[in-house]
Amino acid sequence: MTAEIDAFHTIDVSRHAYALQSAGRSVIHMEFGQPSTGAPRAAIAAAREALDTDPLGYWESDALKRRISEHYRQSHGVDIRPERIILTCGASPALILALTTAFAPGQTIATARPGYVAYRNNLRALHMKVLEIECGAAQRFRLSADAIAALDPVPDGLVIASPANPTGTIIAPDEMARIARLCADRNIHVISDEIYHGLSFGEPAHSMLQYLDDAFVVNSFSKYFCMTGWRLGWLVVPETHVAPARARMGNMFLTPPSLSQHAGLAAFECAQELDGRVETYRRNRELLLDALPALGLDAIAPPDGAFYIYASVAHLGEDSLGLCMKLLDETGVATAPGIDFDPVDGRHFMRMSFAVETPQIEEAIVRMKSWFPAQPRLKAAGG
Repeated sequence: MTAEIDAFHTIDVSRHAYALQSAGRSVIHMEFGQPSTGAPRAAIAAAREALDTDPLGYWESDALKRRISEHYRQSHGVDIRPERIILTCGASPALILALTTAFAPGQTIATARPGYVAYRNNLRALHMKVLEIECGAAQRFRLSADAIAALDPVPDGLVIASPANPTGTIIAPDEMARIARLCADRNIHVISDEIYHGLSFGEPAHSMLQYLDDAFVVNSFSKYFCMTGWRLGWLVVPETHVAPARARMGNMFLTPPSLSQHAGLAAFECAQELDGRVETYRRNRELLLDALPALGLDAIAPPDGAFYIYASVAHLGEDSLGLCMKLLDETGVATAPGIDFDPVDGRHFMRMSFAVETPQIEEAIVRMKSWFPAQPRLKAAGG
């Protein structure tokens, strides 16, 4: 029987946003988690050279895998053999590759709620059972070892993200270590989604590989490297799973684009340019955190990293999708409804991406300044 999965509602918001834009409306795109800037200059130059010199057939770059391996040594102090790194067509196929390699249909995988929409929907599509762990305001939107320890029966696996989408929260190193020890003790296989690494506004995020060598780790060139449309990512696979993971990669996805691999290798040498873009996100974050409380959006998840504000709009009703559509129609500001990330409480939340240029953030604030206070509010209980 075919599995039923939920729609990705943010895609509907974005489709409507581009329709408005095509009709001549000014739209500020804060709905998707993608940098508004292009790939770094050296990456583009490498791609241009490859167009002239490489036939661009099926290929997996050994040089790029070695560079990723070096990245783990430099950034996290862990030694990952290049053979454990599988290059993928972005993080989405890497997630599918990890799930199908580590688990079988019918097994139970735990995830945080709120969390990225594709975790829940891909698990369902693969006929696996989803166990969502509430990580709301009472938990400061962070997954904890205690919450995992309380699960009965013990799940077969765990998908974890730090920094997280949609909240931007980062799990502290000591808590990450506790989670790793717990999962090792209870034979819970871990998939760590680390695509927002490099995008932190305080202490940097730690890799699960620092605490658990047999974790599957998903990463991508889409976020920090600003290469969303290039569709390039990677999966770090435990030593015991390299052969089955490679068999699945070859059959399901072949190889990532050759052009993107040339560009990705060059992008690793663009840290100064890319860190400058992180500073832009930092400024955008500060602008929104300063402005939104005055608009009535004062219940915000702590955005430690990534480039999102996840804000409660509970005082404005029970339909965050409808609210996002209304905001878009009336102001031209596109945002994401919380129902994509939390099927229980997400109707009360809205996500805003600040991975755009600072003038766009400033303009969005101007547009929203009069709009949010003008919206009808729910009456308080007993009112």
